Amino acid sequence: MSRVNDLRSAGNSTWRLDLSSLPIAEIKRLAGNPGEAGEEFILALAEDRRAGVREIYHRLKRARDNMAAEMQRLAKMFLYEKRLAASGHCPVAGVDEAGRGPLAGPVVAAAVILPGDVCLPGLNDSKKLTPARREALAEKIKEVALAWAVGISTVEEIYRENIHQASMTAMRRAVSGLKIKPAYLLVDGFRIERLELPQLAIVGGDGLSASIAAASILAKVNRDHLMDSYHEIYPEYGFNKHKGYATPEHLSALARFGPCPIHRAGYRPVKDLLEAGPHDDTA
Repeated sequence: MSRVNDLRSAGNSTWRLDLSSLPIAEIKRLAGNPGEAGEEFILALAEDRRAGVREIYHRLKRARDNMAAEMQRLAKMFLYEKRLAASGHCPVAGVDEAGRGPLAGPVVAAAVILPGDVCLPGLNDSKKLTPARREALAEKIKEVALAWAVGISTVEEIYRENIHQASMTAMRRAVSGLKIKPAYLLVDGFRIERLELPQLAIVGGDGLSASIAAASILAKVNRDHLMDSYHEIYPEYGFNKHKGYATPEHLSALARFGPCPIHRAGYRPVKDLLEAGPHDDTA
């Protein structure tokens, strides 16, 4: 905001910013980044009586208020990690999985160790984010994380072990894949069985802990990419759209073509179709 530095005028021995000589279009340009707008600039906007400037002021103030609220939300999401660090548990890894419910495809887990001073605006439970926002955050998480890893349990393992045990296996694989050994785990929902590490299971943890939220995003994005690749092999099912979940489109394709090798044999209606025998998809 170098142009602003030339607009200060003296009044009662106190320097203040005077925007009256600036056209509204230039003020709008200067106000383009709420994070760079100083308090002096905000005050000058508030004092300007022009209707167009008042509109810019209110829009900028709303943006700054939203930004402050987001920073407060993010700070709360690091409370678990900060408390553990204060107790000498460092580093802390967040762990979550994606894909318990679908009729097809693997279950994918991720483990993430974040630095304590990282800022990731928009970080949240992956289910609350758009696909584009998840993708962008996943790349940022990988850039800033001290360590991250993904673990997968196959469709065969889901059938053999059941989905709960397969999810546990995927999470253990994710934790063991970390290049830094965590001192403590924060896990969404359930403790990870048969894992000799101190851990805390948090119901709804993907919306309460930054580390778990980061893990939920990496798990979801990784699984979505896998389902996109399966779509190239089995395009008739539309895996690139529903990712294996029981949508009307998926159920219709399943009824027409029968199960494919990545469908979960223990899940209904997949199980029912398999028990019914060979399926004629030419009808």
